[in-house]
Amino acid sequence: MDEPTRLHASYWIETAPPGDLAPPPDGDLTVEVAVVGAGIAGLCTAWELARRGRQVALLEADRIAAGVTGHTTAKLTALHTLIYDRLRRTRGKDAARLYATSQTDAIRHAAEVAEELGIDCEWEAAAAYTYAEDEDRTDELRAEADAAREAGLAAEFVTGTDLPYPVAGAVRVEEQAQFHPRKYLLALAADLRRLGGQVHEHTRVVGLSEGEPCVLTTEDGVKVRAGAVVVATHYPIFDRALLFTRLSPRRELVVAAPIDASRAPTGMYITPEQNTRSVRTAPHGDGQRLLIVTGEHFTPGAGSDVEERFEALSSWAVDRFGELTFTHRWATQDNDSTDSVPLVGPLHPATRHVHVATGFGGWGLSSGIMAGRLLCDLVTGRETPWSELYDPRRVLSVLREGKGFVKHQADVARHFVGDRLQHLPGPSTASVDDIAPGDGAVVHVSGKRCAVHRDEDGKVHAVSAKCTHLGCLVAFNRAERAWECPCHGSRFDPDGRVVQGPAVRPLEPRDI
Repeated sequence: MDEPTRLHASYWIETAPPGDLAPPPDGDLTVEVAVVGAGIAGLCTAWELARRGRQVALLEADRIAAGVTGHTTAKLTALHTLIYDRLRRTRGKDAARLYATSQTDAIRHAAEVAEELGIDCEWEAAAAYTYAEDEDRTDELRAEADAAREAGLAAEFVTGTDLPYPVAGAVRVEEQAQFHPRKYLLALAADLRRLGGQVHEHTRVVGLSEGEPCVLTTEDGVKVRAGAVVVATHYPIFDRALLFTRLSPRRELVVAAPIDASRAPTGMYITPEQNTRSVRTAPHGDGQRLLIVTGEHFTPGAGSDVEERFEALSSWAVDRFGELTFTHRWATQDNDSTDSVPLVGPLHPATRHVHVATGFGGWGLSSGIMAGRLLCDLVTGRETPWSELYDPRRVLSVLREGKGFVKHQADVARHFVGDRLQHLPGPSTASVDDIAPGDGAVVHVSGKRCAVHRDEDGKVHAVSAKCTHLGCLVAFNRAERAWECPCHGSRFDPDGRVVQGPAVRPLEPRDI
């Protein structure tokens, strides 16, 4: 593989490439449960349901485990940065305990499934750390260690780690894990088929009619009738629950480089400092490990220079770990809920048969496995102790959601209003001629804003600049060659095709 391609590839996808395509359905389907989205949450939900004897169809717009799950850092831990002290203060000690219990249960369950199915997914036990270099944050870390311990985790505050640089303090939790997510999930998909489940890739769902049965409609016009529906599309593609008011998208960058095993840290690390820095390693052979560094989070479409962010992350890694030759770099995207707890359960208060899983806040592996078990219980009528904790219908609380909710709504409102005032200049370039090869910009043409990309050969690609989700203006991410919506994180390729939802329709082509 040539160097430019490798430097823009997810290591997980490169080392566990997709197999034969599971084609779209060749006609209408009727099943007991339809699951929309084949990332970790959707795959786990479908597999759990099939294992309980339910007739399941799994519908994926692209390829299975190739979206957010295929671009993760791949940590399996219940230590989610600084969640426990906040939960203790905003939702009480019982909520913190249920969060810890549910996340720990997910890790244990994944280990059992890997053993049961004989999955070679590079499973490794490792300690998880949340650390800070700033002495002023040690009280915050001590409070987190105390809250996590009170919630049931074997957490402790420490000042020593095996990082090659000093820290002021850290919260440590032993007996967590890291693994190869695609090797795990591709094996799960194979077992899903063995259990009679149907898997359909390149099957984009664009409509949902709730009823008995529910009816899903694909972009090809196929109808999928199901007694129950699970929407596990990362960001929900259906807005009837207004969950977009409680979710804010963020994008993070990942760089990876081989490192001598003797220099590689054995733990999994994250710090909220420096715009987030996350560190882990993976098996790489020949006495080496693959150092995986994540950080530089930003709002997609907000005008960040992503190339500069990649350079900043790479420079940080070299400064901390010594000379490195980067072999891979990629980006991932997640959604933060306004109270930091995922939204897993009924899609909206009036629904009886439609469920959702979203808002994993960067911890989608343990939360996705948890969601699969929780949703399976909800669909099959079983009780789960933590269903109320994650219920999307929970009432908005000013105490736990106020600042996050208000900030997110202000940012979105700014785009909703500003992007619709056509007489304002807005985020645009003067003319198409100003766009360099490899770049893109929003340009005013005949009174309309067009999203224009000039490829490396000089060819111009023009599409509407209005996101097909709710109409905000997109912006160009030069490093990833994508149009991105700053309101809800929809992403499109240079020709307007949907790369990531919640949008389900492409940007309209423009003739300029």
